[in-house]
Parts: sequence; structure tokens; C-alpha cells
Amino acid sequence: METGGSLVQAIRKPTLTPKAIIHQKFGSKASYTVEEVEEPTQNGCPGLAILQKGPCLYRCSLDLPDFTVVSGSFKKKKDAEQSAAQIALEKLGINLSADSPTAEEAWRELIARVKYIFSNEFLPALHPLSSHFKAALRRVGDLNASVPASVIAICDGKLNNLCKIINPTVESHPLLVLSYIMRAAAGLPELVVGAEGQLSIWRKDPYPPNVIESSISQQSDVAESITTMAIYIPCSPEKAVEPVILNISSTGYYFDVIAQILGLSDANMVLVSRTIGKASSETRFYFAAPKSYPLDMSSDLLNAKVVPFGGPLNARASSLCGQDIYGDSILASIGYTWKGQDIFHEDVTLQSYYRMLISKIPSGVYKLSREAILAAELPLTFTTKTNWKGSFPREILSSFCRQYRLLEPVFCVSSIPLKVSSELSRSNNKPGVSESADQEREYTNENESVDVDPKLVVSGSSFTCEIKIYSKCQDLILECAPNVLYKKQNDAVQSASLKVLSWLNAYLKDIDMSLEKEKQLANVFDIKFYRQIFFKEVVKCLSVCNCQHNETLGRKEPELNGVVENDASYINIEGTDSDLCPSNGSLLCVCYSVSLVTKGELQKELLESIEEFEFEMGTGAVIPCLEAVVSQMSVGQSACFYTELPPEDLVLAAAKDLANALAFLTSPCCLEYSIILLQVTEPPEDRMEQALFNPPLSKQRVEYAVQQIQEFCATSLVDFGCGSGSLLESLLEYPTSLETIAGVDISQKSLSRAAKVLHSKLVMKSDFDAPCRSIKSAILFDGSITDFDSRLCGFDLATCLEVIEHMEEEQASLFGDIVLSSFRPRVLIVSTPNYEYNVVLQKSNLTSHEDDPEEKIQSQSCKFRNHDHKFEWTREQFQHWASELAVRHKYRVEFSGVGGAVDLEPGFASQIAVFRRVFLPEDADGLKDEDSVWQYKVIWEWNRSM
Repeated sequence: METGGSLVQAIRKPTLTPKAIIHQKFGSKASYTVEEVEEPTQNGCPGLAILQKGPCLYRCSLDLPDFTVVSGSFKKKKDAEQSAAQIALEKLGINLSADSPTAEEAWRELIARVKYIFSNEFLPALHPLSSHFKAALRRVGDLNASVPASVIAICDGKLNNLCKIINPTVESHPLLVLSYIMRAAAGLPELVVGAEGQLSIWRKDPYPPNVIESSISQQSDVAESITTMAIYIPCSPEKAVEPVILNISSTGYYFDVIAQILGLSDANMVLVSRTIGKASSETRFYFAAPKSYPLDMSSDLLNAKVVPFGGPLNARASSLCGQDIYGDSILASIGYTWKGQDIFHEDVTLQSYYRMLISKIPSGVYKLSREAILAAELPLTFTTKTNWKGSFPREILSSFCRQYRLLEPVFCVSSIPLKVSSELSRSNNKPGVSESADQEREYTNENESVDVDPKLVVSGSSFTCEIKIYSKCQDLILECAPNVLYKKQNDAVQSASLKVLSWLNAYLKDIDMSLEKEKQLANVFDIKFYRQIFFKEVVKCLSVCNCQHNETLGRKEPELNGVVENDASYINIEGTDSDLCPSNGSLLCVCYSVSLVTKGELQKELLESIEEFEFEMGTGAVIPCLEAVVSQMSVGQSACFYTELPPEDLVLAAAKDLANALAFLTSPCCLEYSIILLQVTEPPEDRMEQALFNPPLSKQRVEYAVQQIQEFCATSLVDFGCGSGSLLESLLEYPTSLETIAGVDISQKSLSRAAKVLHSKLVMKSDFDAPCRSIKSAILFDGSITDFDSRLCGFDLATCLEVIEHMEEEQASLFGDIVLSSFRPRVLIVSTPNYEYNVVLQKSNLTSHEDDPEEKIQSQSCKFRNHDHKFEWTREQFQHWASELAVRHKYRVEFSGVGGAVDLEPGFASQIAVFRRVFLPEDADGLKDEDSVWQYKVIWEWNRSM
């Protein structure tokens, strides 16, 4: 854990994209035209009779002065544009893979860049730096046309990139750029002047009047003055952070205003930090350089040193910026941008400051994304994309890396075949590094949704994701390789991201933990991190001010009613019990408000309120006391309770009126939560079952069907209501006597998916010893299971698993009559939910353990397991239905089930009826040709001989 790794070749120094190079060479003369195209769809399933709608594709045409090129087809417009630009570069003979310039070449380019910046051509250009030059022309006296070197350093990205090539340590020490800029200026004595020991540069000769006039004419009329709010952060931690007002006149330069507030007579001595937050932001720290700033003007380019600043470190500002800030500083959002010549400004309030502070940790980013600072918490688990609210874990992890100037996270997604994944799930090996992984794909996060690579997806595969995070210097900081498999690629990526975020939250809460505890924490979250580099890149930014807001760095769990004498009577729930209560996995919608109240409730100040706030129960998505109270409520009820104060930074970040909140905090007070439970959406049936059964009920039903196949030596099977083919697909993983399989469903979308899955498995599993090797033919039909089709007559075994409850009861009875009277399989297996078991799945409150079990079950009023269920039968109802069918059509019926036990209440979770045909002499005649009826449409057919 003490030494870092090296960055793999997948990560390289940032280079210009093809489109950027085209822009450099042609500017506005390059014209891109993107059009949507339709191409033949490759569904990967020969014989599929359903038309497949392909993805939306784009093609780009790039017009240059001498020629035009057209790209191929891509899913994303930007990819099409980059491809067109790449083709154009190849036609121009420009090789993107050329080596980066040497330090000496970059130094010559740097001097040329400084020369261009002070040329007549640059002043009229639309560039943030040229706007600073124009503003400097309005300065009076000796400062006229004098440009602070720090402005050049922050506004010109090309200069910064060249400095990084000359000396990579510039990434960690951005003020080194000033030394290189001043040295470059010193090499241009015929053009610019720079006073020794000062941080300003100006042209030796004034701009021609016509250049100045053309530049000024581009600027729009502005108001007499601009007023914007900023934050003054004293160096001394004992002094309070205060708001300040910046008043900039139309003829003034905002750097001079900031210098005046900092107590400087010369704005050229104002230093500027990197941007805070997004790269496009203009939010920066401004602070004073020493009277004689120590520049390293040595001739050694590669080994320019960071000269000690000589002033006191501003811990609060440094922690926010991730860069050393010295002395008193001003946090402001102001500057010139690419969007226009006029100055951009945005208020930075005290609330903004505290929100920036809490965004330094993952849980703070999540709270802000939900606008629920005092209610939300970063969830502990990622369940489904639908139930997740707020920024996704992958986005938060990317945001965290940007906050600390790290490279974008690298995700390594592995696809593992179903058979291998089942073996891995029973072993202790980590699948992310297993040799059994079918394919691995490595990519970096680009703030976009994760696209599933069709080449990566193997039918029936599981996914695992490994994450690596590197510093800007390309040192490996940490890696996470969870030993968990997921059915969806996106779930694997999001869950792995959440593990990293959860570890960061826990670690940053207790930076000084023992090595033993540190090791245990890393093991819990499958984290391997390199301590020295992690401390240098991340912890250092927080530890400088750790003594002031250490509690904000981690999850603090307020104790219920702690300030109000710990009396549970202060939890007040009002309203009639509607019996619609939340359970783990439910999606809840609440209306809530949080207020500061003084002891005795003499005064109250509203901090936060949301009319409709959704979260998933049991995932840790809200503070513990809020979830504890909501779990006792039913829909329509309201509740009021009190908690101790969380860290002060959270309160101030949420406060609508900061002055009032600060006044409240000077006296004993607590938080009052008022909640109304508006809605409860029960979790899907499969998720409820997965929470209680291992293996899941769906797998148990498959294994039950396999037992029946083996018992009766069945060679043919038809699945009525096959859906997307989950049963048929699963059966291919077991060695059976089956030679023919068939499926029927009314959903063409589901049948299309089933066809692709079955074709993929039957083609791929062609090994002699593969379980599905016995299958000789497979067919899928589009049709209703209440209609008769003679092609499915006389199969050995028929299944209808968890289907009839999706029909009306009359339709279920009709299906039973048709299948047993017309299709007449030797064996029919029908399963359906046991309504009596819902009391267990939904965790309803039972009256007493001493009550009679039957009375207990009957006393419950449970919801159906799925909103699409038309009915759910008790054991008695199901057995009555099945027994009547059996008698009517000369079948014997036996009852069983999966999930639970027959001799324990409330029986099986999924009840099963097995119908066995009683053979009669007339059955030997079979179906005559004239009785043939074809009402189904063949959707897909496969034959091994073909």
C-alpha cells in the first residue's frame, strides 16, 4: 500500500483532437454538416421474422476550401465529426500520432506564443486574454497597458500546455507558469517590457490607433458600473469568512478593484488560482504576491524550481482550490470569456462558499445534486437505474476526480459467460482479474451514459467492473475490483463506482485512522490504494483545514431527539393509518421541511423544504433518523421529530437566509423535521423475491422443470407465455433429454429478444459436451395461448410459469381448458404466486406469534406482487381451479411449489400444479390431418441440421 503503480498505455498525455487541428488550420472556413442516416440492421439472428429497428446513426460531411470528405456512420454526432476531421487530416498528410515536441521545441513555441499575444493581430481577436488587454488600455498612469502576468497564465491554455511539456511539475505547481512567461518576455526585448522582480508585462511601443479603434468598436455598450458579490477569506482561521461587494466602473479594470480590497496598490501583484468547479467556470481565488515575488529565472528549463512563497498559507482557501493559496484571499466569479468581449460576472454568496465546501466529498456532491442537503445521503447500494435519484455514482466519481485535479476514472468492464460466472460466484477469486473473463474493455469516463458494446455482450453473460484512478502525473492512486457479478454492464459500472465513493466517504471521515483499521476498510470495499500518492493528491487538500470542519468530511448520523432530552414522545405521527406502509425496496415520495428551532420552540427558521422528494427505502438514501420515522408511517400520515444539529457547514449550505441561520446558531437549538408520506410504490416482484430467496425463485422454478424433464425423459417441451425466453435459455445450461423446444407469446418484442438469446446460445454452445448439445430444433411462435395451433400438439412436456396471473381469471380458465383438451401434453406444469405468502414478502405487521396461523394470514390485506397481476390466488383457490381442470380433461394433478415449505405457513411462495395425462385407447389415434389448425405465426426457427 506504500508505493504507486504506473499508468497503462491506455492513458496518454492530452493531445489535440482532429477537429481541433482542423479548426487551427482553417477556422471558420471548415464547415461541418451532420445528417441522420438509415442503414441495414444486423440483428445477429438469422431467420428472425420480426423487423428490427436499428440505432439512430449519423454521418458528417466536412467542407474545406479545396475538397470535401464524408465520414462513416456513428451513434454519436461528435464521433462522426471527429471521423470526418481525421479523414481530412489524412488527405492533407498530417499525422496525429507524431511525437510530442521536445522541451526545447516547446520553449521556442512558448516564446513565439508570447510574441503573438502582444502583436497587433491579437488585440482585435475574440479571446478572453485580448479582452484583458483592452481593459488594461483603460488603466491610467504608469499602469496603462500593463497586463498582469497572472492573467496571461490563466487565460491562455496553449501557454499552459507548452509549460507542462517543458516541465511536467507545472501541473502540481501552477505558479511556475509565471516564471516561464516572464523568462519568455525577457527574450523579446524589442517587443515587450517587464520590470525586474515584478509580475507585469507591457508592449514597448503603443498599439497603432487604428488597431485600438477596431478593438474598442467590437465591445457593446455597458452599464456605468458592474456590481457583483464575492467572498473574503482571511488567512487567519480565527477570522470569519465575509461577503464583499465588487464595484467595477465601465472604464475600470476589475483587477484593480480586487487589488484595492486586498490592500494592494498595484493589481499586477494579484495572483490568480485555477478555476474552482467546472473547467468553464470563472470562479477563482485572488490573492497577493509578496512585494518581491521570487521568480526562478535560471537558464535550466527542465529544472525550474518552486521558490518558497514566504507568506502564511490560507488553509480554508487552499482546501477548496486544491492549490496553495497564501495570505488573505477573495473568491469571485468574474472574468472575460470566449462568448463575448464583455465582462462576465456571477454572485458568489456565503451559501455558495459552504456548498463548495461540502462538495469536496462524494456525499456532499450527491446532497447538492438532490438539493436535499439535510435529508439526503449517498446511498449504500445501487439497486436499479429507475430507483436511483440524483447524480449517478459514475458521475459523482468523475466530479470528485475533477475536484482534486485527477485524471478521469478508468473503467475495465469484463464479460463473463454464465457458466463461468456461476462458478466464480461460489469462489473467492475476483472475477475482474480472472483468466476466465471472456472479454475486457477499458475506457475512461467522458461524462456520458455508458453504452453497451455489442461485441462485449455475450448472451447469458455477467459483468464485473474494475476501476482505476490516476493522478495528473499519471501515477496510480487507487483501484477497486469488486467480487460481484451483474447482469447489466451499467449496473457493474455504477456499483463499482459507488464502492469507491463509499470508501472515500468513510476514509475522509477518519483520516488519522490506524493502519489496521485502514486495511480493514479497504478490504470491505475491495479497495487497493497507494497511501503516499493518495495523501499527496487528495488528503493534503483536506488536512490543511481538517481541524476546522473535520466533521463535515464524513457521514455523521444525528441521534434522534438528542437535543430535546431524548424523549421518544417528540416523534409525533398524525393521520389515519391507510395500511399502505413502506418496506425495503419501496420507492417513497414525501413532502418535508427542515427548520432550525430554539429550545422550547420559541423561534423557528426554515432551512430546507421539498414538496415531492423520492427515495428508495432501505438503501441509506436519506439520513437514518428520517428513514426510521418514515418506516413507522403509512400513506397520508404526517410526522414531526427533532434531531441534533449536523455539522455547521451543512446547515449554512442549506440555509435560505444565512444571517438568520447564523443568529440561531449562537444559541442552543436543534433541527425540526416535518414530513408527509405522499406515496409508496412497491418494489418489483423479482426484487422482493431475490431479497428472501437464494437461489432466486426464478432459478428454483427452472430447476423444478429440469427435474420433471429428467423424471419423464421428455424429448420435447413447449413454454406457453415464454416472454423473452428466460426459461428456454436457462434450460440450455442443463444436461437433459430434450431434443425440441418451442415457445409461444403475444409480445413480438419479447420474442425477438428470445430468438437472439437462443440463437446465440445454440450456435455458441456447439461443443460436443455442451449441455444443450441434445437440442436438434427450436421454434418460437407469435400467438395467444388461449388459441389452438396443431403444430404444438402432443409435446412431452408443457410449461406455463408465472403467466396465468397476468390474464383475467376467465382467460386463465380458458387456457387450462384448451391446453388440456387440445394441445394435450403428457405433462403440464403451471406455477403462479401464492397470495398468502405476500405477507412475508411485503413484511406486513403480524398481530401476534401466538395467534392461529390461518387467522393471521386471513387478517392481512396484502397488495399483489406486480402491478400487472390481474389476480393472485390462495392455495385453496389454485387447487380448486387445477383440480376441476384435471377431472374435466382426464388428467391427474399434484401440487408442490418453490420458496418455503409445504408443512410451514404460509406454504410455498410460488405454488405449482403438475398435470399428468391419463392415457386412454383413443389417444393412440393422434391428430388427423384434417384437424390441422395453424393460428400462430412462426417468428424464428432453428434446426441443427441446417
